[in-house]
Amino acid sequence: MVVTRGSSVTAPQGNSAFEPSPDLNRLPWTALPVDSLALAKRQILHIIRTPQAAVAAVTSPILFLTLFRYVFGGAIPIPGMTYVDYIVPAMLVQNVVFGGFTSATGLATDAADGIIDRFRSLPSPRAALLSGRALADVLQQFVAHALCLVAGIAIGFRFHASVGDILLSFAMLLVIGLGTFSLFAFLGLAARNAETVNALTAPGFLMVFVSSAFIPVSTLPGWLQGFARYQPVTIFTDTLRTLMQKSQVSQVLEHSTAWYATASVAWCVVLTVIGGALALRAYRKV
Repeated sequence: MVVTRGSSVTAPQGNSAFEPSPDLNRLPWTALPVDSLALAKRQILHIIRTPQAAVAAVTSPILFLTLFRYVFGGAIPIPGMTYVDYIVPAMLVQNVVFGGFTSATGLATDAADGIIDRFRSLPSPRAALLSGRALADVLQQFVAHALCLVAGIAIGFRFHASVGDILLSFAMLLVIGLGTFSLFAFLGLAARNAETVNALTAPGFLMVFVSSAFIPVSTLPGWLQGFARYQPVTIFTDTLRTLMQKSQVSQVLEHSTAWYATASVAWCVVLTVIGGALALRAYRKV
């Protein structure tokens, strides 16, 4: 109520002109890169100071690689190439999938502990939290990728492609990591607790094993081959194979490098659009 001499004026109820905008004091979008880097640094420092989970995330791919190389390698013939050359690209995609669940668990924990509420009270752009987390998690994934490649080379893996194609495969790994992040961010923000996220890892295992990751799709039952051939884990894995191995995989893969690269980018766009919309919706509800 506004009081003047001899009269009073009451602001109309429900008039948005008298209601402050919740984003009135928020920084402009030009602050997004700086704030994203600051939040990415915060996440990296958190990993450094509590390295237990990070150690498991970067060492489990090496254990899986060694297991498959020496336990199943002699039982699964791959036409035209060694089994270790076949599975190393699959291990890199597996890093992305299981690293994504680690991201989801971290966001669920932050939501449960109220940390996300504290970030939302800051004037930073709302997308800074997700973009900063994405940068930090992709960096952690690349550490796991590097260790996996070093271990693979130690047990017999070799590149059979040009330097340009190998660098392109690393760029594709970056695209895949960023493209799938929003989907895992949605899982973490929607679940809001680590136990629920851990219960969702079973579909992740299903996607990895019902694919071309560890065996040729042609060895699966006929009714399952259609799903396995075109689901994202298969497309991502075969894209890395054709970039890292070139002619070595001609007897295994059905399409060209350009086809797989286009399909991978298309899957990343679909996952980013759908996952991003769902993640932002879940973020507003936290």
